[in-house]
Amino acid sequence: MKLYAIKTDEVKTGDNIAEVALKALKTQNLELENDDILAFTSKIVSYGERRLVELAKVRPSQKANRLAKKFSLQPEFAELILREADKTYGGVKKAVLTLKNGILAANAGIDNKNAPPGFVVLWPLNARERAQKIRKDIKSKTSQKIGVLIVDSGLVPLRIGTSGLALAVAGFKPIRDTRGKRDLYGKPLVITRHAVADDLASAAHLLMGEAAEKTPIVLIRDAPVDFDEAAYGFEEMTMPSDECIFMGTFAARS
Repeated sequence: MKLYAIKTDEVKTGDNIAEVALKALKTQNLELENDDILAFTSKIVSYGERRLVELAKVRPSQKANRLAKKFSLQPEFAELILREADKTYGGVKKAVLTLKNGILAANAGIDNKNAPPGFVVLWPLNARERAQKIRKDIKSKTSQKIGVLIVDSGLVPLRIGTSGLALAVAGFKPIRDTRGKRDLYGKPLVITRHAVADDLASAAHLLMGEAAEKTPIVLIRDAPVDFDEAAYGFEEMTMPSDECIFMGTFAARS
C-alpha cells in the first residue's frame, strides 16, 4: 500500500472539494487510478459545506454557561456543543465527552484549529452523503472508480494523543467481518471485526497532521480493501451502546 500526501491551496468556504482534490493532484503530477482511495480531512469537507460558525454571533444559554464554567470553555463554544451533540457525558478541562452521530467524540467534533480567528468548524452536516457526492463528482470528471474516506481526529480511552477516525466512506466496505474464521491454532473467531476504514484513516491522519501542514488530502493506492460501488455511509461502522464495552461499562456503573 502506498500513501501520497496531497498539499492544497488554502481551502475556502464553499469550495468544490472534488475540484480542489483534482487540482492538487495535477499540481503534484499524480493521476487517479481505478481503486484508489482519496482521504479528506473532515475540516475541508466542512469548509465546502460552509459549516463555520462565528462565536460572537452565538448566544449562550444558562446551561451552556454552567457547562463552560465546569470545563473551562468559552460559553459560546459550550452552547455549540449542546446544539451539536446528541448526548453529553462528563469531561475534563477544555473537553466534553459527547455522542454525535453514534460516535463518542470530544466537543461534538467542534474544532477551532485551522479556523479563522473567532470562528469554529463543525462536523460535516451529513458525512455519509457528502462522501458519496465527492466520489460521484470525481468519477464524472475522471471516469475513475475510486473510494472516498472522510477523516477526523479521534481519541482512544487512556491513550495520549489523537489518531484517525473514519466519519464516512464511499466506494469500499469499511468493515471486514472475520467472525467464523479460524486463528493459527484452528480456534474460530467469535466477535472480531476489522475496522478497515479506521485503519486507513489513521494511516492518512499521520500524513495530514494536526497543525499548519496544509495536507488535507491523502491518496491511498493498493489498499487491501473490498471495493464496492454500493458501499457508502457510517452506520456500518457503529454499534448499539449496549454492545460497546465502554458504553456498557458506563451504564452498568450508573
